[in-house]
Amino acid sequence: MSVAFTKEDSAETASETQLPDRPISPHPNLVTAAGLKALERQLAAARAACAAAQTIEDVNERRRQEAVPLRDARYLAVRVRTAQVIPDPTSTDVVAFGSTVTFRRSAGRVQTYRIVGEDEADPKAGSISFVSPVARLLMRKVVGDVVGAGDHELEILGIK
Repeated sequence: MSVAFTKEDSAETASETQLPDRPISPHPNLVTAAGLKALERQLAAARAACAAAQTIEDVNERRRQEAVPLRDARYLAVRVRTAQVIPDPTSTDVVAFGSTVTFRRSAGRVQTYRIVGEDEADPKAGSISFVSPVARLLMRKVVGDVVGAGDHELEILGIK
């Protein structure tokens, strides 16, 4: 629809309020139980932000305020709908989705990460996505295994 038939100030204002969708990963949407709950909370928060924006009288400001929550709600609704909850591993013998793995890098630095779904990964908080390069190297390995090559070797020290 042309901007001439809306109450927006300009074409620039209209484009500010139409955000492109967040990209959806081509990988299976594996999540932990906690990850699914987090997605559901984020979806509820996005919907609440949309509802709050609907109370704004100024059309331009309302559209600006609801643009991000609307985009996020669309993304999160898909992620909740397609989520495949993977139960916590029953064994600590082999690295699997949901495992917490401690490893030593070639340079000597020791790190610990939990392998989780893409939307719940937060390396600063100690979790990495199952599709990350490090997680892919670690999956299906056991304590004592060395994976990678050269300066990028990882020795698995522990699995929880």
